[in-house]
Amino acid sequence: MGRTARSSATAGPTLAVVAREAGVSVPTASKVVNGREDVAPETRRRVTEALDRLGYVRRPRFDPARTPGMVDLVVQSLADSRSGAVLHGAEEAAHDAGLDVVVSAALSRNRAARPERGWLDKLSARGSAGVLFNVPELTDAQFAWLEQHRIPFVLIDPVLEPPPGAVSVGAANWQGGVTATEHLLSLGHERIAVLTGRRRSMCGGARLAGYRSALASAGLPHRPEYIRHAGSDEAAARRQMRELLDLPQPPTAVFACSDRMALGACEALAERGLRVPDDMSVVGFDDLPEARWAAPALTTVRQPFSEMAATALRLLVRMMDGERPESTRTELSTRLIVRGSTAAPRD
Repeated sequence: MGRTARSSATAGPTLAVVAREAGVSVPTASKVVNGREDVAPETRRRVTEALDRLGYVRRPRFDPARTPGMVDLVVQSLADSRSGAVLHGAEEAAHDAGLDVVVSAALSRNRAARPERGWLDKLSARGSAGVLFNVPELTDAQFAWLEQHRIPFVLIDPVLEPPPGAVSVGAANWQGGVTATEHLLSLGHERIAVLTGRRRSMCGGARLAGYRSALASAGLPHRPEYIRHAGSDEAAARRQMRELLDLPQPPTAVFACSDRMALGACEALAERGLRVPDDMSVVGFDDLPEARWAAPALTTVRQPFSEMAATALRLLVRMMDGERPESTRTELSTRLIVRGSTAAPRD
């Protein structure tokens, strides 16, 4: 009898008690305890607070000591040409650090920008010591999952603004926008359009701001009709380029905030029987392999994808050792690569 009493006295709260305290169902509380990612961030927060408040003892599913020599690299798609450069930089830095890299393509079946549900559960089962993400965005629930499991991670070239405290590595997008626009100005262009990404895009917004700054420094006002949002999509860039050509006073040059948009713009010009750069100068951004293969080869702003990945891996190693970077955002410089798609405007 006494033994039973002592056992009851020392036992922690049951999951049912935790669920009642948090105002959720027992299955929902179980999902949080077991690290499932399909839980809303606010619900996860309430359950986690209840677990801590009641002293519920849980064994974390993610244990960095399990596989200390392995990190995950998550890319949007292995078919994406930039993924090769990112993988090259991450692998070299991982080799120097004595780590192995597991590469995953987390693109969902419906080709949405964010990783599909359930992927992080697989990450936990692998037991990697940290993660590099080179995907356009993560959901709030996925960020909450990572925080709950205390998994160190670094974002490479995120499209959207990361949540406070998230560590990211990217390019000097504002300066790249300035450099691209100044190049066109130096050739004598004054009617310069810009094809930029989604309105909430962090990198696209910085490149657009650089474009505007370069025009202002040259004493030229930016024309609202010359600013087009194409969402980094070639088909959308073709449509926007056609609309630019239909303006009463079309531009003589276009700065596309990605190489794919630049190639889409070139396709629209070819459809109208116009030649690059004789009838229109085009500048891209990224310096993907496709930029060199185009005819004419594309003038573009080079993003140092390999260096960004290597820098992110080195930051991740420090975080795995318990350090915290002085700054949550690291930016690497860009460089203009002049090729055959830009020239002085026709008289």
